[in-house]
Amino acid sequence: MADVYSSYILSTEHRPNFSTFVEVDKIPIIDLSQTHQENLISEIRKACEEWGFFHVINHGVPSDLINKVANETKKIFGLSMEEKKKLRRDAINATGYHDAEHTNLTRDWKEVYDCLIYDGIQVPCTDDPNDSDLWTLTNHWPQSLPHFRETMKEYGGEVEKLSFKLLELISLSLGLAGDKFFDCHKNQLSLVRLNYYPPCHFPDMALGIGPHKDPCVLTILAQDDTGGLQVKKNSVGGWVNIKPVPGALVVNLGDVFQVWSNDKYDSAVHRAVVSSVKERYSYPFFFFPGHHVMVQPAEELVSEKNPAKYKPYNFGKYYANRTHHDFNKEEVAGKEIYDFKTSN
Repeated sequence: MADVYSSYILSTEHRPNFSTFVEVDKIPIIDLSQTHQENLISEIRKACEEWGFFHVINHGVPSDLINKVANETKKIFGLSMEEKKKLRRDAINATGYHDAEHTNLTRDWKEVYDCLIYDGIQVPCTDDPNDSDLWTLTNHWPQSLPHFRETMKEYGGEVEKLSFKLLELISLSLGLAGDKFFDCHKNQLSLVRLNYYPPCHFPDMALGIGPHKDPCVLTILAQDDTGGLQVKKNSVGGWVNIKPVPGALVVNLGDVFQVWSNDKYDSAVHRAVVSSVKERYSYPFFFFPGHHVMVQPAEELVSEKNPAKYKPYNFGKYYANRTHHDFNKEEVAGKEIYDFKTSN
């Protein structure tokens, strides 16, 4: 482990600035079991407008299943490096194991395992608009963990159901039909990610993951009680700690929803800090559309007075661009939604 992370702390631009950290406890907690839908939609709208983050309770994902995921997560990251390397991702197939060398353009203080909820999904091979070839993605399952695949598939299915429920509520909060975006998730590229953040002897010199926005529709996160997730909120002075709430899941909007909403809702910038004494595990689910989807502002939210703020982009080509160039640690155009901004 030390060899993997030894050079990481030399990267000064990736160090947290704790002078901009604000200790507040205002992240909304939304009870999904409440019977008054208008109140629920109003709470969702306010949380999306003010934070882009919120907790959900009474969400329907069984706690014993989340505990099973936690147990399997510790097992997979406890495998020998030789075994983990057999599961390693590549430039095209972004499923499987990643370490600090292959997470993204920066050097994150963590290890990662990704698995698609639908094995065998196809994606474009390149971001070339004239290239129609597709590549079939397959999961890298650890053969030495007999219950791992079953647990991840079960968890993915439960969180997918919750995602559709949230998709409906957030759509309604924008004044759109609840099923407005359901068809966008045929042949979806959604995946479960397992994160392991080892203790860091110099937590003021490293980040578990640096500031970023999620490129998906929305993210649903289960986490242990270590904490470390932070959201950037300039109106309160900086980074806000998202404290773990027992029994709750954390939800944040992704870039796709920001585009669909025509900037009415923001995909919030967030990061994870590390602990000097305690490891951290988290289990996000990234709700992605299918590769066929053209992402653009919802026509109901566009008018002469409020023109479209983004040009349409094909999600599959966008996904291929991010996947290939992140793996190779290359900065290119077309990897972020601001690349598709109009002049409006």
